[in-house]
Amino acid sequence: MAEPSGPTQGAPEGLRRVLKTRHLNMIAIGGAIGTGLFVASGSAIAQAGPGGALLTYLVIGLMVYFIMTSLGELAAFMPVAGSFSTYAARYVDRGFGFALGWNFWFSWAIVVAVDLVAAQIVMAYWLPDIPGILWSGLFLLLMIGLNAFSARGFAESEYWFALIKVIAVICFLVTGVAIITGILHTGHMPGFQNWTVGDAPIVGNLATLVGVAMIVAYSFQGTELVGVAAGESENPQRDVPRAIRQVFWRILLFYVLSIVVIGFLIPYTDPQLLRSKVSDIAVSPFTLVFEHAGLLAAASVMNAVILTSVLSAGNSGMYAATRMLYNMATEGQAPRIFARVTRAGVPLYALLGTTALACLCLASAIYSPAAVYIWLLNLAGMTEFIVWLSIVVSHYRFRRGYVRHGLDLARLPYLAGAFPVAPILAFVLCLVVTLGQNYQAFVQDRIDWIGAAATYIGIPMFLLMWLGYRLINGPTWVPYDAMRFEPTEIRHEPARNGG
Repeated sequence: MAEPSGPTQGAPEGLRRVLKTRHLNMIAIGGAIGTGLFVASGSAIAQAGPGGALLTYLVIGLMVYFIMTSLGELAAFMPVAGSFSTYAARYVDRGFGFALGWNFWFSWAIVVAVDLVAAQIVMAYWLPDIPGILWSGLFLLLMIGLNAFSARGFAESEYWFALIKVIAVICFLVTGVAIITGILHTGHMPGFQNWTVGDAPIVGNLATLVGVAMIVAYSFQGTELVGVAAGESENPQRDVPRAIRQVFWRILLFYVLSIVVIGFLIPYTDPQLLRSKVSDIAVSPFTLVFEHAGLLAAASVMNAVILTSVLSAGNSGMYAATRMLYNMATEGQAPRIFARVTRAGVPLYALLGTTALACLCLASAIYSPAAVYIWLLNLAGMTEFIVWLSIVVSHYRFRRGYVRHGLDLARLPYLAGAFPVAPILAFVLCLVVTLGQNYQAFVQDRIDWIGAAATYIGIPMFLLMWLGYRLINGPTWVPYDAMRFEPTEIRHEPARNGG
């Protein structure tokens, strides 16, 4: 009898190492450049002024850099698709890793649904009369197709999605600098005026900067996806450190230079900067600057870029959630069916499980797309910050345990610098960002319990899963002496035909 072609027990076990250096680089870039830069950056400037926004981006950028270096040390040493969950379970607490894995899967599957609803909003800019649910269905099928055949299919699509965004940012920076320096004559050369108008350059107080930090931190979410992709990298010991070192600085450069350009060309008092929804692309700072340059179709062009960003984020979310569910199944923390792969090394059942949750986007057939978008975004938002916290905690304990076991740090493929100051500082900053997500709900005359619950629901969900695991399995804390540092049992096959 012919061997079935689906994901069966007889299929080759494990993922394939087919991702090249350029794929990892663009996955990291694509994960961070999105609506947070194209739209929400204007809101950051409106609230804190150009100087306040720039300062906040630099501080949060430093935090994310330390998180990424911690991830780089872990992922280069142990390149597995489970990434954060595996590190947390092995070097912190098994229940912690279990809760983290399920919350990460849930969060990114929800992100897919969020982006599918966002795609409806974007498409309504051009075709308002077509039911949005049709666009969600069409783009969902596209994401399934890109992820169903091979990891390379996802990686190639993400490479080109990210490249479009990078080109858009570069064009914006070149155009903005040309306007600022007078190379491009637009009749709009304010010089340093917008950096001194009103209360600029820094507006508000410390609480204002903390509030803006929440916007900025959301903009950087997705950079950690390179840790998941390391599990299918051709040469993770070489490629992960390279991606960590090179890509992050490019991302930070894009953000910082974009804030500088917007600060020169648009006063923070411009009310249009406060509009930071996906549907506000027509008045985003990127669109406004392009319009100053005489590009009358700027709104349509940026809307197309936003659509690319949305599809990129959804595509990455589908990949990340699928790999996490697969990894949990291989470790006995999810039903074994999700560990089965096709001949091409694709965990198809894990992909279908992720797709089932992503179908929450279809709720827009009953409620308004804008309402469903906010609802799903609140469900998914907090888990990303929990992942960041887990990375620095796992790295701190990993390094301490590694040294206690008498192992040579020089043998690590990548060594994060400034230890232990870097992970401790990143933890403190990330904790402030995490707990301060909706501090406004508690400083009003009446506490907004509904708003607070919507924002922080991810924390009790995570803690309940962690506590439940401990109650069922007993103490799960991993002491330093019990840590294992031999190469992990990587369930991957090398790329065929040279990858």
